[in-house]
Amino acid sequence: MTTSQNSPPKYLQEDLSEECKKFLSTLPKEKGWMESTIYNYQGFWSSSRAIQGVIACQQQFQAQDSDIILVTSPKSGTVWLKSLLFALVNRNNHPIFEKDHPLLLKNPHDLVLFLELDLYADGQVPDFSSFTSPRLLATHVPFASLPKSVKNSRTKLVYLCRNPRDTFISMWNFANNLRLDNHKDINSIEEMFDHFCKGVSLYGPFWNQVLDYWKESIENPDKVFFLMYEEIKKQPKIQLKRLAEFLECPFSIEEENCGVVDEILRMCSFENLRNLEVNTHGKMSAGVANKNFFRRGKVGDWKNYFTVEMNDKLNHIIEQKFQGSGLKFSYI
Repeated sequence: MTTSQNSPPKYLQEDLSEECKKFLSTLPKEKGWMESTIYNYQGFWSSSRAIQGVIACQQQFQAQDSDIILVTSPKSGTVWLKSLLFALVNRNNHPIFEKDHPLLLKNPHDLVLFLELDLYADGQVPDFSSFTSPRLLATHVPFASLPKSVKNSRTKLVYLCRNPRDTFISMWNFANNLRLDNHKDINSIEEMFDHFCKGVSLYGPFWNQVLDYWKESIENPDKVFFLMYEEIKKQPKIQLKRLAEFLECPFSIEEENCGVVDEILRMCSFENLRNLEVNTHGKMSAGVANKNFFRRGKVGDWKNYFTVEMNDKLNHIIEQKFQGSGLKFSYI
């Protein structure tokens, strides 16, 4: 079925069951970032479409011990880590030097699917029969709301965290670009910054999600691997090798000598991915243009937007929320 010119893209449609509509009407709600309204489910904020997908996933998903699930707060470098994970885990099936490598032909979002936004979205029942092992999956869901089978199995979770200033700026820009694509007014930075500081961000509060995965990575280091966006930027080779060790697919000396590590980093670099045909002109099945996922990919872009007052306000919140956790953010 083709979408008519006037109907909104899938990610803005509300293809909800009556049961879900009824349930959503009981939840706290606030003004949305892309859509008109977001709801608070199990302590985090999200769209009606995503919440329906989360509930279906919680009820139906059966994790396998070999599964690898990438978890991020939105706009924390998800595309980058999806590409790195895909190249790393599939380097036997898809040698990194092959000319028609899937990452050259498809957007990383189409190679590593989201549980709640792709596989269980819009009332679908996913067919996992074509997935090879290990299954590579993704989610934005906080730890407490993951399906029970994920927590009770040996499924590995890779969590990517980005500093809150750049995360906010990236989220605000991304949401406004999608609003413009759909002929909607943009949201002011002041309004959405207040939202973010109140914890009303996509899958937020930001600090709750980050802290929960941080604590889990300390208590269960064989299950949860905590990565920081800024550290991958500073030491890409070291961080990629750490990730490979955690996933029990370390690089051999031969691979290192042949340049496999360097080639994965080159292929998955922001500059390379952004300039591929599929990412300049392609679209995701949900209707988002791939180019929207490649804005700047830099550390410190917040400096182009933040006032002194914004900086002080967010610093105060972050100091309060992360006090005693041992987690420190890098902003440059």
